[in-house]
Amino acid sequence: MKDPIARRLTKHSPLILDGAFATELERRGQNLQHSLWSARLLMDAPEAIRDLHLTYLRAGVDCITSVGYQASVPGFMACGFSPAEARELYLDSIRIPLQARDDFVRESGGPEPLVAASIGPYGAYLADGSEYRGAYSASAAEIENFHRQRIELINELAEQGAAPDLIAIETIPSLDEALILAGILESCVTQPAWLAFSCRDAERNCEGQLIEVCTQALDACPAIVAVGVNCTSPEHMPALIGRMAKVTSKPILAYPNSGEVYDPKERSWGGQNIFANLEDAATLWVSAGASLLGGCCRTGPKDIARLVRWRDSLL
Repeated sequence: MKDPIARRLTKHSPLILDGAFATELERRGQNLQHSLWSARLLMDAPEAIRDLHLTYLRAGVDCITSVGYQASVPGFMACGFSPAEARELYLDSIRIPLQARDDFVRESGGPEPLVAASIGPYGAYLADGSEYRGAYSASAAEIENFHRQRIELINELAEQGAAPDLIAIETIPSLDEALILAGILESCVTQPAWLAFSCRDAERNCEGQLIEVCTQALDACPAIVAVGVNCTSPEHMPALIGRMAKVTSKPILAYPNSGEVYDPKERSWGGQNIFANLEDAATLWVSAGASLLGGCCRTGPKDIARLVRWRDSLL
């Protein structure tokens, strides 16, 4: 299994990931008040998804991530689609960024950025904010079946020669869910993956396990080629990265949200955006041990372009 992250890091570091998708689409006028969140646009406005991928690519990122976070066959079927239609919609979430990358490479004449297929937590499917709590009522078997279906669809694309470069497993609130995903990857994956936890403070994931314990538990899984933290307040990043760096040699990802807090009942954001001191923050993240940087909810292309300029100033 090839590791595209390690290969890119030998050329330059840190690598820059993209930023938020759903909140940026909302800023652009899209209504995402729906159980599928940004994945709704796979049905209604796929061109809006492609255009945002291109915006991040033009900002200079090293990797774009699909809108598959909240996309799943059961989720689409719950909206009235047949199993075959739901399957194609999920695959479209990966086909669109691959096409956007092809368009960008033709346009720019530059090297190919990476494409990562996003896989969100089981809580994202529930659409009740439980990706920030964990402690699902579902059984381990239910969670495994849910995740396995998506990973097997990605494997189908790989067999057709049309797969993403890697899988981005994001916003995982608990160690148990992470271990379920690691087991699936070991049994059937053809693509490398990264896995990022959501965290409630500077020490623990959202369900309450110490981040270094979570990191150590994943260290022996060869399919997971990078670990990290996402959709967590920027203020917690340096300490979390430092704790992870003490127990793993895998590359560490840091792509926090803006610092604002999401209310799943009101489906709205509150609090203060503290992503403003971005260059200083990025310097701290790298010093703590991170080598892949980006943004999550409430960050956007302008923020990511600043990260790219900051990184390029170091080269």
